[in-house]
Amino acid sequence: MAAPSAPRPPRPRKEPQPLVIPRSAADEQRLRLERLMRNPEKTVPIPEKLNEWAPRPPPEFVRDVMGSSAGAGSGEFHVYRHLRRREYQRQDFMDAMAEKQRLDEEFQKKLERNKMIAEEQTAKRRRKRQKLKEKKLQAKKNKLEQKKQEKESDQSQERVSSEDDEEDSKEEEEKEDDAEEPSFVMGRG
Repeated sequence: MAAPSAPRPPRPRKEPQPLVIPRSAADEQRLRLERLMRNPEKTVPIPEKLNEWAPRPPPEFVRDVMGSSAGAGSGEFHVYRHLRRREYQRQDFMDAMAEKQRLDEEFQKKLERNKMIAEEQTAKRRRKRQKLKEKKLQAKKNKLEQKKQEKESDQSQERVSSEDDEEDSKEEEEKEDDAEEPSFVMGRG
């Protein structure tokens, strides 16, 4: 008989969970999430990715070669059949892997092609933006040059007008000087 131990304190009773039968995959997933979220401190087991099945490699040296021909014992046929099935599985696996590799290569080529097309479009749009930018910059420069030319022409006109004013004033002074001389000479004729 076992020795009597100290009495355990009573456990708090959990409310019994109602039995819910999931009607769809979404309901089942919802129930799993609710169960996980009841105790968030508990670690969640995340399954690791399973390795892909691969057949056993063929033997390097076959000691007892047999066939399904007459003369083989009836017990040997099952061994032969098993070896044949394994070899067919291995060949099917190799064919599937070759097909998968071919599809992967095609997918990579398609990705590269799409990437090249996208880069070409981006480069084309970049060139277009750059052209537009240069056009705007050139228009701005032309506008500034035009303003400069207008200012220079205004200044030159002012100079010319000031020179004209000076010439006019000189002419007026000369005219004033000319007033002392007779404007016409008598007796010539």
